[in-house]
Amino acid sequence: MSPKNRKKPRIAIIASRFNPDICDGLIQGAVCALKEAGFGERDYTLFRVPGAFEIPLTARRVAARRVAVASKKYRGIICLGAVIRGETPHFDYICRAATDGISRVALDFGIPLAFGVLTTNTVDEAVARSRPDEFNKGREAAMTVLEMVDLLKTVDSG
Repeated sequence: MSPKNRKKPRIAIIASRFNPDICDGLIQGAVCALKEAGFGERDYTLFRVPGAFEIPLTARRVAARRVAVASKKYRGIICLGAVIRGETPHFDYICRAATDGISRVALDFGIPLAFGVLTTNTVDEAVARSRPDEFNKGREAAMTVLEMVDLLKTVDSG
């Protein structure tokens, strides 16, 4: 079956509402990459969460739904957010929680999760990584999750 005719896996995008301009740019990059890969609007679902801290819990629920539903609704999860260093250690706590939580969900459920959470020192660094170009980290996260879905399908079949 040609790539155009094969059934597309459902993908979840979980994105923070905090730092909205940056996160919206990451979402646009991810959606653009999915569309370039032949995905339509029905092939992915966007879940918005308050901030990066809430991404792992939402990812866990999405992954658990995959296990509980025979159709395996979502085959991969793209996690997007932006944590920008400030004057307090809050940055370190949020980055660690998001990183550890996302990693744990991937390992616990055996589902590809792409880490598209920016952890930058400045707003300018975050803006540079969320622009609509080939360096957009949302785009990279989408391409990563699609590659991993295909790779794990190959591993499982063989």
